[in-house]
Amino acid sequence: MSTPSRPGTGSVPEVELVADCSRCFGLCCVVPAFSASADFAIDKSAGTPCPNLGGGFNCTIHAELRPRGFAGCTAYDCFGAGQRISQVTFGGVDWRTDPDRAPAMYAAFRVVRELHELRSHLAEARRLAAGAAPGTELGRDIEDLDAEVEQAAAGVPEELARVDLPALGARTGAVLARVSATVRGPDGTDLARGDLVGADLRGRDLRAATLRGALLLGADLRGSVLDRTDLLGADLRGARLHAADLSRALFLTRPQVGAALGDLATVLPQDLPRPGHWTD
Repeated sequence: MSTPSRPGTGSVPEVELVADCSRCFGLCCVVPAFSASADFAIDKSAGTPCPNLGGGFNCTIHAELRPRGFAGCTAYDCFGAGQRISQVTFGGVDWRTDPDRAPAMYAAFRVVRELHELRSHLAEARRLAAGAAPGTELGRDIEDLDAEVEQAAAGVPEELARVDLPALGARTGAVLARVSATVRGPDGTDLARGDLVGADLRGRDLRAATLRGALLLGADLRGSVLDRTDLLGADLRGARLHAADLSRALFLTRPQVGAALGDLATVLPQDLPRPGHWTD
């Protein structure tokens, strides 16, 4: 995987932050643990290959994941960590060929996946800050932190094992909060970390609100306008987003969208694909 410098910075490498399963050794089908639930049809322990993983590191039921009870798989995203670990960190040697290195590969994947998610948020923060606070100290802080996170992600397995993820995550969260406050302004409702499970939020003015870390499982957001609404870390599993406008929502990710319900009238940010299970 090539890592050219991002235009305009000259220092922070541009890496893929979107999964490319064709260049990964099926790490998302091996590393995470899951329990039988509405999202997964079976129990699987961490570091154990899913029984649906094929010999070529492909999912043998990929086209039928949701009807077969694996909706959670359709919402998962490694943010490009899979191909980076497979092809760069471990040089194209897979865990089947070299089982002795498998534990180190699994551990490295967990770390880089988190670091790549941080970089994905920082990339959005950079764009937002450029529009709302161009040329300010905030923009420089984003660049410096992004460079630090990328340096950590580029480490060898032994270095990755020493990465302080909680500290980097906390510092990134603080920078993202500054960006959010700058973009949203002072008037939005504060529902951060709120318990909104199953809540009927139709008609509620959520523009410029913060829903950071809020529990929105099964919440009804149909027709809502989430303009400059901060959704960092919000749990959107089963949330109804039919005909909602999220085109300017802040820090919305592919896994969040994939876990929610929507339709062809749902408007998403330009860089987020519409999940295949969303129908009219």
